[in-house]
Amino acid sequence: MKQMSLATGFEKKSKRTRKREFLDEMDLVVPWHELVTLIESHSPPKATGRPAFAVETMLRIHLLQQWFNLSDPAVEEALYDTPVFASFARLDPGISTMPDESTILRFRRLLETHQLGLQILALVNAILTDKNLLLRHGTVVDATLIAAPSSTKNECGERDPAMHQSKKGNQ
Repeated sequence: MKQMSLATGFEKKSKRTRKREFLDEMDLVVPWHELVTLIESHSPPKATGRPAFAVETMLRIHLLQQWFNLSDPAVEEALYDTPVFASFARLDPGISTMPDESTILRFRRLLETHQLGLQILALVNAILTDKNLLLRHGTVVDATLIAAPSSTKNECGERDPAMHQSKKGNQ
């Protein structure tokens, strides 16, 4: 069992959020071993300097970027600010060093240079097709209804045909 740092493990877990539910589900359905094997065959040889992050960790961070539409600096910040993101990436802010935005950029460029994004999508689609599912684009969308004026009239006071109303709980 991995030892926990003081940064994790002491929070009260009273509610499982939609974000956590989504990431737990993705953790189960994504074929991590196959994807890591695909990427490792294109990884550059280990160089001197700082130890490299695990390919699976960088892949998890890359997928977080895709699913939540985050830039390199935004995902770096999210790894520090959002414990569920750090946990999904298998990082512990109290123990692990966190990848900076340039490390994340280099990994993304590795995927782009070798056109691995298309190969990853093809592999995931093949697995999902076997399960009668389909993935076209990886983005999570929050479609929560918010309070807004109920008027559907334009500035002339006439009903605008492009406007329509919605009510929470109805179609």
